[in-house]
Amino acid sequence: MSQRAEYAGSPTEESPSLWAARAAVAERAVLTRHLRRFWGLPGTRLGVAAWPPSARQRLHTHWNYWWQAHLLDCLVDAQQRQPHPGRAATIHRLVRGIRLRNLSWTNAYYDDIAWLGLALLRAHECEQVPVQVPLTAITAQLRDGWTDHAGGGVWWRRGDNFKNVPANGPAAILFARWASLGGERADRQRARSHTEWMEQLLVDPGTGLLWDGLYVEPDGTVRDVVRTVYTYCQGVFLGACVELAAEDTSGVWVGRAERTIRAVATHLVDHDVLRGRGGGDGGLFAGILARYLALAAARLPGLGSDLGPVAARVVIASAQAAWRNRALARGGPLFGPEWTRPADVPHSARHRRVERDLSVQLSAWMVLEAAAMLERLGSPG
Repeated sequence: MSQRAEYAGSPTEESPSLWAARAAVAERAVLTRHLRRFWGLPGTRLGVAAWPPSARQRLHTHWNYWWQAHLLDCLVDAQQRQPHPGRAATIHRLVRGIRLRNLSWTNAYYDDIAWLGLALLRAHECEQVPVQVPLTAITAQLRDGWTDHAGGGVWWRRGDNFKNVPANGPAAILFARWASLGGERADRQRARSHTEWMEQLLVDPGTGLLWDGLYVEPDGTVRDVVRTVYTYCQGVFLGACVELAAEDTSGVWVGRAERTIRAVATHLVDHDVLRGRGGGDGGLFAGILARYLALAAARLPGLGSDLGPVAARVVIASAQAAWRNRALARGGPLFGPEWTRPADVPHSARHRRVERDLSVQLSAWMVLEAAAMLERLGSPG
Protein backbone atom coordinates (compact mmCIF):
# COMPACT_ATOMS: atom_id res chain seq x y z
CA MET A 1 0.00 0.00 0.00
CA SER A 2 1.42 3.38 -0.91
CA GLN A 3 1.93 6.19 1.59
CA ARG A 4 -0.75 8.22 -0.22
CA ALA A 5 -3.29 5.42 -0.09
CA GLU A 6 -2.71 4.53 3.55
CA TYR A 7 -5.64 4.87 5.89
CA ALA A 8 -5.36 7.99 8.05
CA GLY A 9 -8.84 8.37 9.47
CA SER A 10 -11.62 10.15 7.68
CA PRO A 11 -14.12 12.75 8.83
CA THR A 12 -16.46 11.59 6.06
CA GLU A 13 -16.87 8.06 7.42
CA GLU A 14 -20.32 7.22 8.71
CA SER A 15 -20.23 8.19 12.38
CA PRO A 16 -23.44 9.13 14.19
CA SER A 17 -21.67 10.17 17.40
CA LEU A 18 -20.21 13.59 18.07
CA TRP A 19 -17.04 12.59 19.90
CA ALA A 20 -16.34 9.69 17.57
CA ALA A 21 -16.47 12.09 14.62
CA ARG A 22 -14.17 14.59 16.33
CA ALA A 23 -11.70 11.86 17.31
CA ALA A 24 -11.63 10.71 13.68
CA VAL A 25 -10.80 14.24 12.52
CA ALA A 26 -8.00 14.52 15.09
CA GLU A 27 -6.66 11.13 14.03
CA ARG A 28 -6.55 12.13 10.40
CA ALA A 29 -4.72 15.36 11.23
CA VAL A 30 -2.07 13.71 13.39
CA LEU A 31 -1.40 10.87 10.96
CA THR A 32 -1.35 13.13 7.92
CA ARG A 33 1.22 15.46 9.44
CA HIS A 34 3.33 13.08 11.50
CA LEU A 35 3.17 9.50 10.20
CA ARG A 36 5.95 8.51 7.79
CA ARG A 37 7.96 5.50 6.72
CA PHE A 38 11.11 4.90 8.72
CA TRP A 39 13.99 5.79 6.39
CA GLY A 40 11.73 4.95 3.46
CA LEU A 41 11.63 1.26 4.39
CA PRO A 42 8.51 -0.53 3.14
CA GLY A 43 6.24 -1.99 5.80
CA THR A 44 7.30 0.56 8.43
CA ARG A 45 5.85 3.67 10.01
CA LEU A 46 7.01 6.05 12.75
CA GLY A 47 5.68 9.28 14.14
CA VAL A 48 7.84 12.29 13.22
CA ALA A 49 8.50 14.20 16.45
CA ALA A 50 7.44 17.63 15.17
CA TRP A 51 5.51 19.38 12.43
CA PRO A 52 6.74 21.17 10.46
CA PRO A 53 9.77 18.90 10.95
CA SER A 54 13.44 19.76 10.83
CA ALA A 55 15.78 17.59 8.73
CA ARG A 56 16.95 15.75 11.85
CA GLN A 57 13.39 15.07 12.91
CA ARG A 58 12.53 13.65 9.50
CA LEU A 59 15.42 11.20 9.96
CA HIS A 60 14.44 10.32 13.56
CA THR A 61 17.97 11.07 14.76
CA HIS A 62 16.50 12.09 18.12
CA TRP A 63 14.52 9.10 19.28
CA ASN A 64 11.26 9.70 21.19
CA TYR A 65 10.70 6.05 22.14
CA TRP A 66 7.76 6.53 24.50
CA TRP A 67 5.97 8.99 22.21
CA GLN A 68 5.75 6.17 19.66
CA ALA A 69 4.19 3.94 22.31
CA HIS A 70 1.43 6.51 22.82
CA LEU A 71 0.97 6.89 19.08
CA LEU A 72 0.39 3.13 18.98
CA ASP A 73 -2.04 3.41 21.89
CA CYS A 74 -4.01 6.11 20.08
CA LEU A 75 -4.21 3.97 16.95
CA VAL A 76 -5.63 1.15 19.05
CA ASP A 77 -8.17 3.57 20.53
CA ALA A 78 -9.20 4.53 17.01
CA GLN A 79 -9.43 0.91 15.88
CA GLN A 80 -11.69 0.12 18.82
CA ARG A 81 -13.80 3.14 17.94
CA GLN A 82 -14.23 2.17 14.27
CA PRO A 83 -12.33 -0.87 12.97
CA HIS A 84 -10.69 -0.49 9.56
CA PRO A 85 -8.28 -2.87 7.76
CA GLY A 86 -6.06 0.02 6.67
CA ARG A 87 -5.56 1.15 10.24
CA ALA A 88 -4.84 -2.44 11.27
CA ALA A 89 -2.03 -2.48 8.71
CA THR A 90 -0.73 0.82 10.08
CA ILE A 91 -0.62 -0.62 13.59
CA HIS A 92 1.54 -3.52 12.41
CA ARG A 93 3.81 -1.16 10.44
CA LEU A 94 4.30 1.13 13.40
CA VAL A 95 5.28 -1.79 15.62
CA ARG A 96 7.84 -2.86 13.00
CA GLY A 97 9.15 0.69 12.69
CA ILE A 98 9.64 0.97 16.45
CA ARG A 99 11.52 -2.33 16.53
CA LEU A 100 13.83 -1.38 13.65
CA ARG A 101 14.57 2.14 14.87
CA ASN A 102 15.23 1.07 18.46
CA LEU A 103 17.24 -2.02 17.41
CA SER A 104 15.59 -3.91 20.29
CA TRP A 105 12.40 -3.81 22.31
CA THR A 106 13.86 -2.16 25.41
CA ASN A 107 15.98 0.77 26.51
CA ALA A 108 17.45 2.01 29.80
CA TYR A 109 14.26 3.75 31.02
CA TYR A 110 11.81 1.63 32.96
CA ASP A 111 8.91 4.00 32.32
CA ASP A 112 9.54 3.94 28.56
CA ILE A 113 9.51 0.17 28.28
CA ALA A 114 6.41 -0.16 30.45
CA TRP A 115 4.56 2.21 28.10
CA LEU A 116 5.59 0.23 25.05
CA GLY A 117 4.57 -2.97 26.78
CA LEU A 118 1.11 -1.58 27.50
CA ALA A 119 0.65 -0.37 23.94
CA LEU A 120 1.83 -3.67 22.47
CA LEU A 121 -0.47 -5.63 24.73
CA ARG A 122 -3.46 -3.56 23.60
CA ALA A 123 -2.39 -3.93 19.96
CA HIS A 124 -2.26 -7.70 20.46
CA GLU A 125 -5.75 -7.80 21.95
CA CYS A 126 -7.09 -5.59 19.16
CA GLU A 127 -5.18 -6.78 16.09
CA GLN A 128 -3.25 -9.89 17.13
CA VAL A 129 0.13 -8.15 16.97
CA PRO A 130 2.69 -10.78 18.13
CA VAL A 131 3.87 -9.77 21.59
CA GLN A 132 5.31 -12.81 23.33
CA VAL A 133 8.92 -11.88 22.50
CA PRO A 134 8.75 -8.15 23.29
CA LEU A 135 6.58 -8.58 26.40
CA THR A 136 8.89 -11.27 27.74
CA ALA A 137 11.88 -8.94 27.33
CA ILE A 138 10.08 -5.89 28.73
CA THR A 139 8.59 -7.59 31.79
CA ALA A 140 11.88 -9.36 32.56
CA GLN A 141 13.67 -6.02 32.64
CA LEU A 142 10.96 -4.52 34.85
CA ARG A 143 11.17 -7.43 37.28
CA ASP A 144 14.95 -7.02 37.46
CA GLY A 145 14.52 -3.28 38.07
CA TRP A 146 12.81 -3.79 41.43
CA THR A 147 15.11 -3.33 44.43
CA ASP A 148 14.61 -2.94 48.17
CA HIS A 149 16.12 0.57 48.15
CA ALA A 150 13.59 2.98 49.70
CA GLY A 151 11.38 0.01 50.50
CA GLY A 152 10.88 -1.21 46.92
CA GLY A 153 9.88 0.05 43.51
CA VAL A 154 11.73 0.20 40.21
CA TRP A 155 14.16 2.92 39.27
CA TRP A 156 13.39 5.60 36.72
CA ARG A 157 16.26 4.24 34.61
CA ARG A 158 19.11 1.79 34.90
CA GLY A 159 21.99 2.93 37.08
CA ASP A 160 19.99 5.82 38.53
CA ASN A 161 19.30 6.94 42.11
CA PHE A 162 15.73 8.10 41.49
CA LYS A 163 12.52 6.09 41.91
CA ASN A 164 9.25 7.64 40.79
CA VAL A 165 5.58 7.26 39.99
CA PRO A 166 6.12 7.64 36.20
CA ALA A 167 8.07 4.35 36.22
CA ASN A 168 6.18 2.38 38.86
CA GLY A 169 2.67 3.36 37.71
CA PRO A 170 2.77 1.98 34.16
CA ALA A 171 4.77 -1.01 35.40
CA ALA A 172 1.96 -1.82 37.83
CA ILE A 173 -0.70 -1.52 35.12
CA LEU A 174 1.31 -3.72 32.77
CA PHE A 175 1.93 -6.43 35.38
CA ALA A 176 -1.76 -6.46 36.35
CA ARG A 177 -2.80 -6.99 32.73
CA TRP A 178 0.01 -9.33 31.72
CA ALA A 179 -0.62 -11.61 34.72
CA SER A 180 -3.71 -13.06 33.06
CA LEU A 181 -2.41 -12.99 29.48
CA GLY A 182 0.87 -14.87 29.53
CA GLY A 183 2.92 -13.47 32.37
CA GLU A 184 4.19 -15.08 35.55
CA ARG A 185 1.79 -16.04 38.32
CA ALA A 186 3.48 -13.54 40.64
CA ASP A 187 2.97 -10.60 38.28
CA ARG A 188 -0.33 -9.62 39.86
CA GLN A 189 1.37 -9.43 43.23
CA ARG A 190 4.09 -7.34 41.60
CA ALA A 191 1.39 -4.94 40.41
CA ARG A 192 0.09 -4.66 43.97
CA SER A 193 3.60 -4.14 45.34
CA HIS A 194 4.39 -1.33 42.90
CA THR A 195 1.13 0.44 43.70
CA GLU A 196 1.42 -0.08 47.45
CA TRP A 197 4.95 1.37 47.32
CA MET A 198 3.61 4.53 45.66
CA GLU A 199 0.76 4.70 48.19
CA GLN A 200 3.08 4.48 51.18
CA LEU A 201 5.83 6.86 50.06
CA LEU A 202 4.46 9.30 47.50
CA VAL A 203 0.87 10.28 48.35
CA ASP A 204 0.50 13.81 49.67
CA PRO A 205 -1.60 13.36 52.84
CA GLY A 206 -2.97 16.88 52.49
CA THR A 207 -4.33 16.67 48.96
CA GLY A 208 -4.39 12.98 48.04
CA LEU A 209 -2.27 13.72 44.96
CA LEU A 210 0.83 11.75 44.01
CA TRP A 211 4.23 13.40 44.24
CA ASP A 212 6.75 12.71 41.48
CA GLY A 213 9.39 10.55 43.16
CA LEU A 214 12.34 10.31 45.52
CA TYR A 215 16.13 10.19 45.50
CA VAL A 216 17.76 7.24 47.22
CA GLU A 217 21.15 6.89 48.92
CA PRO A 218 23.35 3.85 48.15
CA ASP A 219 22.41 2.34 51.53
CA GLY A 220 18.73 2.46 50.56
CA THR A 221 17.63 5.41 52.67
CA VAL A 222 15.57 8.22 51.15
CA ARG A 223 17.64 11.35 50.56
CA ASP A 224 14.94 13.64 49.21
CA VAL A 225 11.31 13.53 48.11
CA VAL A 226 10.43 15.47 44.95
CA ARG A 227 7.01 16.92 45.79
CA THR A 228 6.26 18.19 42.29
CA VAL A 229 2.74 17.23 41.18
CA TYR A 230 2.21 16.07 37.59
CA THR A 231 -1.06 15.05 35.96
CA TYR A 232 0.88 12.07 34.55
CA CYS A 233 1.46 10.66 38.05
CA GLN A 234 -2.22 10.82 38.97
CA GLY A 235 -3.15 9.04 35.76
CA VAL A 236 -0.88 6.03 36.16
CA PHE A 237 -1.65 5.59 39.86
CA LEU A 238 -5.37 5.75 39.12
CA GLY A 239 -4.94 3.27 36.28
CA ALA A 240 -3.12 0.83 38.56
CA CYS A 241 -5.81 1.11 41.27
CA VAL A 242 -8.58 0.46 38.72
CA GLU A 243 -6.80 -2.65 37.41
CA LEU A 244 -6.29 -4.01 40.93
CA ALA A 245 -9.83 -3.20 42.02
CA ALA A 246 -11.21 -5.66 39.47
CA GLU A 247 -10.11 -8.67 41.55
CA ASP A 248 -10.33 -7.17 45.03
CA THR A 249 -13.28 -7.50 47.41
CA SER A 250 -11.90 -5.32 50.21
CA GLY A 251 -12.68 -2.02 48.53
CA VAL A 252 -9.17 -0.71 49.23
CA TRP A 253 -8.25 -0.11 45.61
CA VAL A 254 -11.62 1.40 44.75
CA GLY A 255 -11.19 3.77 47.67
CA ARG A 256 -7.75 4.83 46.51
CA ALA A 257 -9.02 5.36 42.98
CA GLU A 258 -11.86 7.50 44.34
CA ARG A 259 -9.45 9.57 46.43
CA THR A 260 -7.34 10.23 43.34
CA ILE A 261 -10.33 11.27 41.25
CA ARG A 262 -11.47 13.68 43.96
CA ALA A 263 -7.97 15.11 44.26
CA VAL A 264 -7.68 15.64 40.51
CA ALA A 265 -11.13 17.26 40.29
CA THR A 266 -10.23 19.56 43.19
CA HIS A 267 -6.63 20.54 42.46
CA LEU A 268 -5.65 19.90 38.83
CA VAL A 269 -8.44 21.40 36.74
CA ASP A 270 -9.72 24.80 35.71
CA HIS A 271 -13.49 24.65 35.24
CA ASP A 272 -13.15 20.84 35.02
CA VAL A 273 -10.48 21.09 32.27
CA LEU A 274 -7.16 19.37 32.92
CA ARG A 275 -4.12 21.63 32.96
CA GLY A 276 -1.32 21.16 30.46
CA ARG A 277 2.41 20.88 31.01
CA GLY A 278 3.84 22.56 27.93
CA GLY A 279 5.56 20.65 25.13
CA GLY A 280 8.15 17.91 24.97
CA ASP A 281 7.42 14.96 27.23
CA GLY A 282 5.08 17.15 29.28
CA GLY A 283 2.82 17.45 26.26
CA LEU A 284 1.58 13.90 26.93
CA PHE A 285 0.79 14.30 30.62
CA ALA A 286 -2.81 15.56 30.50
CA GLY A 287 -3.78 13.06 27.81
CA ILE A 288 -2.47 10.19 29.93
CA LEU A 289 -4.57 11.31 32.89
CA ALA A 290 -7.61 11.68 30.63
CA ARG A 291 -7.13 8.10 29.39
CA TYR A 292 -7.20 6.65 32.89
CA LEU A 293 -9.99 8.91 34.10
CA ALA A 294 -12.08 7.51 31.25
CA LEU A 295 -11.11 3.97 32.22
CA ALA A 296 -12.14 4.73 35.81
CA ALA A 297 -15.42 6.25 34.65
CA ALA A 298 -16.16 3.09 32.66
CA ARG A 299 -15.20 0.51 35.29
CA LEU A 300 -15.73 1.96 38.75
CA PRO A 301 -19.55 2.06 38.70
CA GLY A 302 -19.53 -1.72 38.33
CA LEU A 303 -17.35 -1.95 41.43
CA GLY A 304 -19.73 0.02 43.63
CA SER A 305 -18.27 3.51 43.20
CA ASP A 306 -20.37 6.60 42.54
CA LEU A 307 -17.43 8.71 41.28
CA GLY A 308 -17.57 7.55 37.67
CA PRO A 309 -19.54 10.65 36.64
CA VAL A 310 -16.93 12.92 38.25
CA ALA A 311 -14.13 11.30 36.24
CA ALA A 312 -16.25 11.40 33.07
CA ARG A 313 -17.08 15.07 33.59
CA VAL A 314 -13.41 16.02 33.63
CA VAL A 315 -12.75 14.00 30.47
CA ILE A 316 -15.65 15.54 28.56
CA ALA A 317 -14.88 19.08 29.72
CA SER A 318 -11.23 18.65 28.70
CA ALA A 319 -12.21 17.26 25.30
CA GLN A 320 -14.64 20.13 24.75
CA ALA A 321 -11.95 22.70 25.58
CA ALA A 322 -9.33 21.05 23.38
CA TRP A 323 -11.77 20.97 20.45
CA ARG A 324 -13.05 24.50 21.01
CA ASN A 325 -9.54 25.98 21.07
CA ARG A 326 -8.14 24.06 18.10
CA ALA A 327 -6.53 25.93 15.23
CA LEU A 328 -6.90 25.11 11.54
CA ALA A 329 -3.69 23.93 9.89
CA ARG A 330 -2.71 21.96 6.82
CA GLY A 331 -4.10 18.46 7.28
CA GLY A 332 -6.74 19.39 9.83
CA PRO A 333 -7.08 20.72 13.37
CA LEU A 334 -4.01 21.55 15.45
CA PHE A 335 -4.20 21.51 19.23
CA GLY A 336 -2.41 23.50 21.89
CA PRO A 337 -0.70 22.36 25.09
CA GLU A 338 -3.23 24.21 27.28
CA TRP A 339 -6.70 23.17 26.24
CA THR A 340 -8.28 26.31 27.70
CA ARG A 341 -6.26 28.55 25.34
CA PRO A 342 -6.39 28.91 21.55
CA ALA A 343 -3.74 26.94 19.69
CA ASP A 344 -1.20 28.75 17.51
CA VAL A 345 -0.16 27.36 14.11
CA PRO A 346 3.61 27.01 13.56
CA HIS A 347 4.61 27.95 10.03
CA SER A 348 8.09 26.43 9.85
CA ALA A 349 10.56 24.25 11.73
CA ARG A 350 12.10 27.46 13.09
CA HIS A 351 8.85 28.46 14.77
CA ARG A 352 9.36 27.59 18.43
CA ARG A 353 5.75 26.74 19.24
CA VAL A 354 5.12 23.59 21.26
CA GLU A 355 2.15 22.90 18.99
CA ARG A 356 4.79 21.42 16.68
CA ASP A 357 5.37 18.54 19.10
CA LEU A 358 3.84 15.16 18.34
CA SER A 359 3.36 14.72 22.09
CA VAL A 360 1.01 17.72 22.28
CA GLN A 361 -1.07 16.49 19.34
CA LEU A 362 -1.24 12.95 20.70
CA SER A 363 -2.47 14.23 24.05
CA ALA A 364 -5.41 16.01 22.41
CA TRP A 365 -6.18 13.02 20.19
CA MET A 366 -6.08 10.89 23.36
CA VAL A 367 -8.63 12.99 25.23
CA LEU A 368 -10.96 13.00 22.20
CA GLU A 369 -10.71 9.21 21.97
CA ALA A 370 -11.40 9.01 25.73
CA ALA A 371 -14.52 11.11 25.24
CA ALA A 372 -15.56 8.92 22.29
CA MET A 373 -15.13 5.79 24.41
CA LEU A 374 -17.35 7.22 27.14
CA GLU A 375 -19.87 8.22 24.48
CA ARG A 376 -20.00 4.61 23.21
CA LEU A 377 -20.54 3.31 26.74
CA GLY A 378 -23.13 5.93 27.58
CA SER A 379 -21.11 7.11 30.61
CA PRO A 380 -22.41 10.43 31.92
CA GLY A 381 -20.09 13.41 31.87
